[in-house]
Amino acid sequence: MEAKSLQDSKVIKPLNVLDDVFDDPSPKARLAQAKKRGRELHEKMMDFDPVVFYRSFELVRVPYPTRYAFLNVKGLHSPFIHIVNRVFIIQFESDEGIKTLLVSPSDPDRNRETPFFKRLSESFGPLQGLGDRLMAPQEMSVLEALAATGLRPEDVDYLTYDHLHTQDIRGWLGTTEEPGLFPNAKLLVMEQEWVSTQNLLPPQEPWYCPEGIDDVDPERIVLLDGSVYLGEGVALMHTPGHTEGNHSVVVRTPEGVMVTSENGVGPDAYEPLSSELDPVREYAEESGMEIILNGNTLERGLDQYVSMVMEKSVAGRAARDKRFPNMVCSSEMAAYWAFPGIKPTFQFGNLSFGRPFYPAHDSGATQ
Repeated sequence: MEAKSLQDSKVIKPLNVLDDVFDDPSPKARLAQAKKRGRELHEKMMDFDPVVFYRSFELVRVPYPTRYAFLNVKGLHSPFIHIVNRVFIIQFESDEGIKTLLVSPSDPDRNRETPFFKRLSESFGPLQGLGDRLMAPQEMSVLEALAATGLRPEDVDYLTYDHLHTQDIRGWLGTTEEPGLFPNAKLLVMEQEWVSTQNLLPPQEPWYCPEGIDDVDPERIVLLDGSVYLGEGVALMHTPGHTEGNHSVVVRTPEGVMVTSENGVGPDAYEPLSSELDPVREYAEESGMEIILNGNTLERGLDQYVSMVMEKSVAGRAARDKRFPNMVCSSEMAAYWAFPGIKPTFQFGNLSFGRPFYPAHDSGATQ
C-alpha cells in the first residue's frame, strides 16, 4: 500500500534538532546526544504558547504482564499490572488554522483480535465474558470522549499512535467496504512503523491486530521520515526502540512540555529511583538504570533506553510531582483490585487544559 509523504504539507515541518541522535556507533555517545538534544527541544517547545486545547479520557483498562511492564525487575509479586489506555484530544494553531489531533484513539472491540490479548481473554474459558468485563473494563468510547468536548467526528484532522501495537484503524479511516467514522482525518505514522506493520516477524505478530491496516485508502495515510513539528506547540519525535517506528507526542501545555508514548508504562518507569515500588527502586539502584523499559518486543532495546532518556529530557519535571518527568504515557499503570500490592507512586490520570475550538458547521456552531 503506497501512502503519501509529508513533502507538500503546509502543517507538518521537519524538526531538525534531533537529527543524528541515533547515528553514533557508541551507545554512550548516543545517550549523551539524546540528553543534550532533548534539553534543546524542551527549550524550543517552551518558546511556544500552550496549545489551544488538550484533554485526555480513560477509554479502557487492560491487564499487562509485569515482566514486560518493568523489564528485568524481580520481586513484583503480581504477574499482571493494569494499564489505562487513554485518548488525547489536542487542538493547535497551524499555518492552515486550528487543527484537531487525536492521539491513541483505540477501538477496543476491533483491537480484541490482537493475538496476545485474544489468547489472554480465551484463557478465562466459560467465564470469558465475565473475565473481560472484570479484567478489561471499558470506561467510554472514542466517539463518546469526542462528544464530551462538543467536537464532531468531521472536526478531526489527524490521528496518530506512538506505534501500531494492537491497533485496528479501519473503523476510523474506512476501507473500500465501509466508510470511516472520521471522514476528514489522516493518519500520521512513521514510515518505518507502517512498513514494519505490513512485514511482521514472529516476535512482533502477537502484538499487532491482524488486518488492522488492510485496505485503508493510501490517501488517508501520511508517512513521516523523522521527527516533525505540527504547527504551534506540537511535535512528533521519532523514538525508536519499543518498535522500530515508534514516535512520541510532544505538546506544550500550561504545565510545561508533556510527552506521550508507550516506551514506558508510567512515571515509575521514567524515574525509578523515585519509585515507591521497592523492587523497581532497588533494581535501579543496583543496576544504574535511568529508566525501566516496557519490553514486550525489544525490537531495538538499546535505542529504546536512549529514547526514554531523551523523552524525559524533553519533558522536564512534572509540575504535579517534581520527583518525576512530565511523561504522560499513552498506557499508564494504575492500581486495580485484582492486582493487589502494585500501585503507581504517581500518575497523571485524565488531564484538561484550555477550551475547545469549534469549527464552523452547517448547523451554525459558533467559534
